[in-house]
Amino acid sequence: MSRPSLLSRDKIARAALAIADAEGFDAVSMRRIAQEMGVGTMSLYHYVKTKADLVAAMDDAFMSEVLAPSLPGNWREALTVIAMRTRDAFLRHPWALSSMLSAPPGVNAMRHMEQCLQVLAGTTMTTGEKLTVLAAIDDFVFGYALREAARNPKVDRNFVKGQLATGAFPRLKEAFGKGRPPAMPDRFQMGLRALLDVMEESHRRDSD
Repeated sequence: MSRPSLLSRDKIARAALAIADAEGFDAVSMRRIAQEMGVGTMSLYHYVKTKADLVAAMDDAFMSEVLAPSLPGNWREALTVIAMRTRDAFLRHPWALSSMLSAPPGVNAMRHMEQCLQVLAGTTMTTGEKLTVLAAIDDFVFGYALREAARNPKVDRNFVKGQLATGAFPRLKEAFGKGRPPAMPDRFQMGLRALLDVMEESHRRDSD
């Protein structure tokens, strides 16, 4: 009985994702992946031909994390699940926000789009309206993930306290001047809900 191969396109892509997560996207190379997997560099080229091909494989592995194994029947709830899975994938791999934009769509990206369109199949939206809704959600998710990735938790509290004491920022002082700011609701859920409300209301008006 033959032993299963240590190598496959998917295994190489996932090793590359792990390297990018730990060391940054620039650290990803055939030599580094081979070192991580304990194989010869040339053996990788049987599965991944070029750096562009490697990025495409990485993107396909990334998109597999976005696919939902099951979805609720309500289209809004289903799109919320998909949006949250997409957000979580970007938060796990924040470097992907900029480093895989040029990757061509692979099978899993097509499956993701098929899943999104299937969710909207039972609505009365036109194809153009469906694509507009999905694009708007993608823009929202991407923007949220980009902001989270760029968030800098290091705050010079003495500087902030001094500025608030000048009286130039009365609203900021009201919100933050008493120490820890008040608990915020889930910004992602709240923003996505508001976006879906607008899209649904717009579709309802157009249908009347």
